[in-house]
Amino acid sequence: MIAVVGHRDLTAPTLALLEEELSWRLAEFARAGRAGLVRAGRGLPVAFGRAARAAGLALVTVLPSKNGVPEVLESCDRRAAGELLLLSEQVRLLEYDPSDRDACVRADESLLRSCARLLAVWDGSPSNSRDATAHLVAFARTSGIDVDVLWPEGAGRTEPGTPGMERRLERGGRRYRSLPA
Repeated sequence: MIAVVGHRDLTAPTLALLEEELSWRLAEFARAGRAGLVRAGRGLPVAFGRAARAAGLALVTVLPSKNGVPEVLESCDRRAAGELLLLSEQVRLLEYDPSDRDACVRADESLLRSCARLLAVWDGSPSNSRDATAHLVAFARTSGIDVDVLWPEGAGRTEPGTPGMERRLERGGRRYRSLPA
């Protein structure tokens, strides 16, 4: 099984770049009879789901649940979850509260335990109160899971609280600058 994790605040052009790159990467896993695993949500999970479908890779989508009943996702994630369900060959329920960041991180750790490979869309930044990508990469590596870090040329993240601005990783370093979207 192959999973994907990454920043939730990727720009639309970044998601388009990633969907294309993921399609060709996932084709190799599809030929090997593997499946992709993603926790339902907007942004990267949908790009991964679309790429999995394009590559012929079976997709497993994980939904939050409470006492065996699916939990209601945040309104911004509902449409994305619906698309992922349509793209999926299998749906799994996992007990966690989708509105609790720590519960989501524990859910991701649980999912990673069933995977042989992780595709991490990560700009190299440390984890913080909003983003746990660095933590999940470290968790996977210490758990013996193969990790491929993806950060395509030109990738960017939206800058919180600054409409129309994005943060881009400078090539060859860890310096950031704000640019118009």
